Amino acid sequence: MITINEGSVTIEVPDFSKVSSRAPVFYNPVMEFNRDVSVLAVQAFQRILDREISVADTFSGSGIRAIRYLVEVDGVSEAAANDINPLAVKCIEHNSELNSVSPLVSREDAAIFLRGNPGRFDVIDVDPFGTPAPFMDSAAASARNRSLLAVTATDTSGLCGTYIKPCLRKYSARPLKTEYCHETGLRILAGFTAMNLARYSKGASFLLSHSSQHYMRIYAHVRRGARRADETLKNIGYILHCFSCLHHEDVRGVPEDRKCPLCGAKMDAAGPLWLGDLHDEKFIGSMMAEAKNKSLNKSEDVLKLLKTCIGEVGMPPGFYDVHEICSKLGVSAPPLMDVMGGLGEAGFRVSRTHIRPTGIKTDAGVREIEEIIMDLHGSRS
Repeated sequence: MITINEGSVTIEVPDFSKVSSRAPVFYNPVMEFNRDVSVLAVQAFQRILDREISVADTFSGSGIRAIRYLVEVDGVSEAAANDINPLAVKCIEHNSELNSVSPLVSREDAAIFLRGNPGRFDVIDVDPFGTPAPFMDSAAASARNRSLLAVTATDTSGLCGTYIKPCLRKYSARPLKTEYCHETGLRILAGFTAMNLARYSKGASFLLSHSSQHYMRIYAHVRRGARRADETLKNIGYILHCFSCLHHEDVRGVPEDRKCPLCGAKMDAAGPLWLGDLHDEKFIGSMMAEAKNKSLNKSEDVLKLLKTCIGEVGMPPGFYDVHEICSKLGVSAPPLMDVMGGLGEAGFRVSRTHIRPTGIKTDAGVREIEEIIMDLHGSRS
């Protein structure tokens, strides 16, 4: 056994040489950042409800996520730790004793666990090894009114367009391999979640979404009602991308005209996916405030992510990579802040993106960005 200290808890897991689904009990140290963000998100959500809450960790592994929720989040009165692996169940029970907490431990398939507990939990956390797709119908059916549904996907190669068929098969959506493919993948995951919820007359808004390391993570606020579901579905559409000139645009519903308005080339379509906001500024602000009261090993990285995500609120889907545009123009890339400053002076909204350090989100088109870049080069010559 090896001892791990994370946040305010200490656990023991069987020694393993490589992180994989074949490990005796699954524990991924790289996902500590994910769990740090989750602790802040669940705490911020508990503050919204302003009462004691119950949380379900559907793929508990070592039990560390459920244990951290019980130890670190104020107001969590009940946490369920479920895993189908019998060794994991023993590990969860052992680690619970180490930290003097008592989660509700169960050994079931995640879908069966969720179906057997409809409307019970204020927070449902779906964090599998791979795709969450097979479990989303059960999660949507089980989610109660005014609950939080947190979902992780690690099958990013499909969501980002490296492998198209798996994405079509799992998420019923077509990805595109563009410079903003990780945002497209996030939007496919969000859209898939929203459409599953709508099937049960439930609407969704997204409080935080991020693509980090090898995974994507979304936090959906679930509200019951056919009208809310209908309003949610208005945010489902497609992103059209021109690989010739890098222009992209989004359309609600099914796209009819795929001809690029700038160069006339045929545009490729990604979707269906979520076109609405992926973040809520007030919620993220509450998370940042909660970070001061938590003992997080990754707090500096977490705050950096949250600050950047706030800047993305209200910005159009997709982004432009300044280096990609400069490569098309055949010029060297000027400082990113100079490009952003030029766009701001021209009256456009502009922000960084957490997904790529050379990317900018803006309501300007690619032609306007090109003009700013060339003006910057002209002022230097």
